[in-house]
Amino acid sequence: MYPGQSRYPPLSLILDDIGIYYDATQPSRLENLLNDGVPGAEMLDRARSAIALLRDQKLSKYTPPASDWTVEPGYVLVIDQTRGDASIPGALADEETFRRMLLAARFENPGQRIVVKSHPEVVMGRKRGHLGSADLSSGEVLADKVANPWDVIKGARVVYTVSSQIGYEAILSGKRVRTFGAAFYAGWGLSEDEISTARRSVTHTAESLFAVCHLTYPVYFDPWRVQICRFEDAVDALNLFRRVESATGECTGDVVSGARLWKRRNIARFLPEHGNPPRFSNTHAAAQEISRAQKRRLWIWGARPSDAKGIEPGCIEDGFIRSIGLGAELTQAASLVLDRSGIYFDPSGPSDLETLISEAAGGRADEPRARNLIASIVSARLSKYNTGNPQTEQTRTGRVILVPGQVEDDASIQLGTSSVRTNLDLLRTARDGNPNAWLIYKPHPDVEAGLRTGAIAQDAAKTLANEVSHRTSAADLLETVDEVWTMTSLIGFEALLRGLPVTCLGAPFYAGWGLTKDLGDVPARRSAKPTLEQLVWATLIAYPRYVDPVSGLVCRPELVIERFAQGLGPARATWLSKLQALFASQPWIWR
Repeated sequence: MYPGQSRYPPLSLILDDIGIYYDATQPSRLENLLNDGVPGAEMLDRARSAIALLRDQKLSKYTPPASDWTVEPGYVLVIDQTRGDASIPGALADEETFRRMLLAARFENPGQRIVVKSHPEVVMGRKRGHLGSADLSSGEVLADKVANPWDVIKGARVVYTVSSQIGYEAILSGKRVRTFGAAFYAGWGLSEDEISTARRSVTHTAESLFAVCHLTYPVYFDPWRVQICRFEDAVDALNLFRRVESATGECTGDVVSGARLWKRRNIARFLPEHGNPPRFSNTHAAAQEISRAQKRRLWIWGARPSDAKGIEPGCIEDGFIRSIGLGAELTQAASLVLDRSGIYFDPSGPSDLETLISEAAGGRADEPRARNLIASIVSARLSKYNTGNPQTEQTRTGRVILVPGQVEDDASIQLGTSSVRTNLDLLRTARDGNPNAWLIYKPHPDVEAGLRTGAIAQDAAKTLANEVSHRTSAADLLETVDEVWTMTSLIGFEALLRGLPVTCLGAPFYAGWGLTKDLGDVPARRSAKPTLEQLVWATLIAYPRYVDPVSGLVCRPELVIERFAQGLGPARATWLSKLQALFASQPWIWR
């Protein structure tokens, strides 16, 4: 992703038992593979698709999260490299080669604009380059800003390079390329070369060059499963990492207020890191000041405060496939939602989730992927917390309705309900609406653990419910009931995944879209009519971010489901993790 240090591991490695690709002083396995001839039609088709994928997604060796490239097209592009780069002597070149290359660019393109592109590590101040402002003539431009290589290449008429990979990507883009070193891509009939490479005897197309260089020569690495993978899988991983790192936009980083100490280190895994790891503040006022002074995005844990002024914060909250264990017992989360518009449990205003659901209903959703995700969740018998004991066998009669209790001072109750706001009232309403049904009341696990409010007296619960299911797995119960009645519980959403009818007495995020029976006040703006798959795509794929509980890297929801199904969930906070959280903005201390 970035040159130098990063929390993201490399996604490919070169294993060369003959030499190494960037050293033209001797043969390499890559050179021998290219000399073996052009790959077959199937490999060329795969290469063609892979080139288009890299170009369309703008993925490269170093893929910055943002690109500051505003140069008018039509320029002559000269690529600088860092001093001491092994690929320079390996390409039979030296420091003087860069000055000769710049002179040639001027001589061969009289009157044309010349743009010299600095290496990313030079832009970041980590290393020195060969060409600087002092080397340029009047009218020539030194491009020393962060830029995506594909943006840089796109507007070029011709590309001059010694051994930079940008020269290779320029070939893949169909550009004219002049090489002044024996780069690995020189000598195969695709570039105009200053240095003879007599050992390279085969003429290649861009597709055949790519097939060997990208699909055959390297080994690709799955950083989550710690195993070899396909090129396409590595591209998917790089894209995922880049989406997280690019999320800051024009801001320099993030600042979070209101997050408890034990959560902070884990929250930092979900946020961009590069250059400016997230900072944390105990108060919203202090976080606002940090946001203003350092131009950081402002986040608050939970719902947006009513006194937010000036800088509108986004909201962070636990995701919907969270952990194996309760948050109240300090179990870390494997998913979080970051919402710039509002938050999913507050129906008083729009949220990013509402927007995504509407867009999904309009055709944006990947419904096959959502369908597979639903099948994985149901077959693995997963829920938000994945706690509770297996259900004991019961003799039940009539229609069986599950009534899940909630934490009564939870924000989703305070903000998402009106007339029915307590577990006792929920149970009474469910009984009034279903006098002959078999009601199962399931207390919330945080309430049962004595950690939160919302307990119903045992006598009252037994008077209204046929059965009180203590410490039972929600997934187990959902397999044996016919319907769910709820205020705003996520169990209602989990019931939809299993094809069960759901009646809502409040306005949870999944109500109001035509998939539930709504007895509460749902926002009129929820006018779209998504399918279940579209709702799931928005809710579980597009909206949250996920972190692998094993590797600690951001990941896709499918991997978290796989981990949970294997019993591999996030750890509980310890005294050490709390101490580390004090230094969550100084990763050099705890890495």
